[in-house]
Amino acid sequence: MKIADDVLEKLLKGVKTQEDLFGKDGLVKSLTGQLLGKMLEGEMNEHLGYEKYDSSGINSGNSRNGHCEKQLKTGSGNLSVKVPRDRNSSFSPQVISKNEVKSGELSNKILYLYSTGLSTRDIQEQLKDLYGTEISSGLISNVTKEVLSEVVSWRNRALDSVYPIVWMDALVVKCREDNHVIKKAIYLALGVNLEGHKEIIGMWSSENEGSKFWLQCLTELKNRGVSDILVCCVDGLSGFPEAIEAVFPKTDIQLCIVHMIRNSVKYVSSKDRKAVCRDLKRIYKASTEEEGLVGLEEFSDIWDKEYPSISRIWRKKWENLNTFFGFPEEIRKVIYTTNAIESVNMGIRKVIKNKRVFPSEESMFKMVYLAIQRLTKKWTMPIRNWNKALNYFAIKYEGRIEL
Repeated sequence: MKIADDVLEKLLKGVKTQEDLFGKDGLVKSLTGQLLGKMLEGEMNEHLGYEKYDSSGINSGNSRNGHCEKQLKTGSGNLSVKVPRDRNSSFSPQVISKNEVKSGELSNKILYLYSTGLSTRDIQEQLKDLYGTEISSGLISNVTKEVLSEVVSWRNRALDSVYPIVWMDALVVKCREDNHVIKKAIYLALGVNLEGHKEIIGMWSSENEGSKFWLQCLTELKNRGVSDILVCCVDGLSGFPEAIEAVFPKTDIQLCIVHMIRNSVKYVSSKDRKAVCRDLKRIYKASTEEEGLVGLEEFSDIWDKEYPSISRIWRKKWENLNTFFGFPEEIRKVIYTTNAIESVNMGIRKVIKNKRVFPSEESMFKMVYLAIQRLTKKWTMPIRNWNKALNYFAIKYEGRIEL
């Protein structure tokens, strides 16, 4: 479309520099805004069936209802445009469509914000600041719902046949079910593959954490392709070692030393706690198992009169506490606690801390899955000194892994 010369001359009157023409407050930007405004008003006239201030619009069932401001991205920067509204909220402009953002960009932004633990309202406010437009809660819900099929595929994907190290733990959240708020345990399994990279290999949920449910989780791992786990690191949950042995009988089990220390000092008076922790170090800081047993005897001699249950529980669980003594220091640091998976749990809790109650189990899985995806993006490097550790595993567990 060619604009008449006399019109151009009028428009360019007073324009002297490139900034006057293309700058932030230049002619091109101003003209674009005014033209879009005129086009939008024309669309509204057509939508309502009558012109602005026309008496035929009285009692027509719909009318103008002011404007909302929208920011458009242009080559010369953001452009503020006033978009007319109608009382029935049925006006959908064509020249500037609602939610005019690339669909992929918008969906990715919604998923990113959702994965940080923001509420739907917070996401709407963030997107309004970013794009200058209002995003409905329904659109946000639809975008996040698309994640569910991805969650199902991820939870049921095929796994490697061998994992040298696996940690298992659970965290508890609140979830709405059948109009009641209940506590749900989210079970997680974190594995190290033969390349030394960490990955979440399982995610499940039940009402309470228990060894019986862990048995189901372990069975599922086997059905998804895991034939062997060399070392499994867990907390002191009763019956957990038996559940592991039932599915993976060759697996060495390492109970978390940190959990053992916490449980040991739970009922120790504050005046004795420091001394008890100091004497427990003689056990788990020992160079060999024999030295560790000597440390246990010494601890027993000192503290059995005051706290006899401590040495008793260490002896009772010694079979699954002593595993790390059979490894060099580099591997000991990795397996003697469940810190690796507790770090994952901490990252998830940071995301869901504002979510006091999940509206459904699906909502819970969506947010936890997206939180996990954010966390695992940082896992780009293998565990430190992994080649050395893998060679040790290959010798210690001869015939169970191939290098």
